[in-house]
Amino acid sequence: MLARKLGARLELAGVADRSLKPDRKLGLDARLITRNAAALVARPDVDIVVELFGGVEPARSLILKALRCGKDVVTANKALLAQHGGTIFRAAGAAGLGIGFEASVGGGVPIIRTLREALAGDRQRAVYGIVNGTCNSILTTMSETGVEFKTALAEAQRLGLAEANPALDVEGYDAAHKLCLLVTLAFGVLVKPSQVYTEGITHLTQSDIVYARELGYAIKLLAIAKDDNGAIEARVHPTMIPARHLLSGVGGAFNAIYIHGEALGPTMYFGLGAGEMPTATAVMADILEIARQRIAGARSHPLGYPMASIKRASVKPMDEVVCEYYLHFMAQDRPGVLGVIASMLGRNGISIASVIQKGRGAAKTVPVIMRTHQARERNLRRALGAISRHRLIDGSPAFIRIEEQL
Repeated sequence: MLARKLGARLELAGVADRSLKPDRKLGLDARLITRNAAALVARPDVDIVVELFGGVEPARSLILKALRCGKDVVTANKALLAQHGGTIFRAAGAAGLGIGFEASVGGGVPIIRTLREALAGDRQRAVYGIVNGTCNSILTTMSETGVEFKTALAEAQRLGLAEANPALDVEGYDAAHKLCLLVTLAFGVLVKPSQVYTEGITHLTQSDIVYARELGYAIKLLAIAKDDNGAIEARVHPTMIPARHLLSGVGGAFNAIYIHGEALGPTMYFGLGAGEMPTATAVMADILEIARQRIAGARSHPLGYPMASIKRASVKPMDEVVCEYYLHFMAQDRPGVLGVIASMLGRNGISIASVIQKGRGAAKTVPVIMRTHQARERNLRRALGAISRHRLIDGSPAFIRIEEQL
């Protein structure tokens, strides 16, 4: 099938792996296997190097060595490209070589190629991505079964959807790495992971899920990028989105990327975001594309822009971000407490859109839930700091950002 699509045969020249053994079913002969990856990428009979190690080293060194030796590269390594993509893409551009990285974002969802090619004629204004299947699976379980985070995480681990050490996923770092690549493809600027505001889902509770539903929202870990006339928003955090929105229905380990173009308007791309087959599909698509370019003697810009035109992003500080908010207070059950909270919010320029206050019971404290109109994050944090110090408020208030107008 691949030979028919390409018009030529692809031949496996070798596999570098410390633990791989020959497998007749896979056609993996012992002569193809080596532990010396550096020697393999430099061999004259190798045209395309596929890097699937993960992590920064030795992947970075091997990719740069492959480029110096005249090899095109295919990788699924979002962490490496997020941190060192500028160096790698410049090296490929200087050598006139290709970098395929479709599998690095969205698994089998062809979002890299879509942004680079299909949407190249438009100016992108915003990107919203559910790009981590582990977090989406956990939040789906919490929403559908009513369990808390730890129970949902344990179930994801039992099903093989979460690692034994899930921090990279549940703390939002994996999504932040992917967002760096989406920002470059969408807006033509470079963003480092350290510039992306990153917040995970470990603090979310079942009560947040329930109150979000009562307010008409679903909670998703969103990777958000916006171009505000050159000032780039780049943030990853739990987000309430309207229950009627397409993204709210993306469940389980599926990924979805929702893009706003200036001319085209909104489009959404959906599919399995992780696993052997989605990743393999994306990797093979990159191999075929690069092989076609080699046969035709043509080259394209892997990021959709010449490297010389890609500059460092001017990232908007999180304090300057404006959005709506969900607020959750535990307040003593006394008259006037709502007035105290509303007054402190008002003094910081924050107006209230709606309130949920549960009926009295035996407890000394009651939950007070508020949804605000649009406010600047700096003002919100200042207001919450003052409210948390008031004698009628127990503990630290919780908040979740709302994206009402996706």
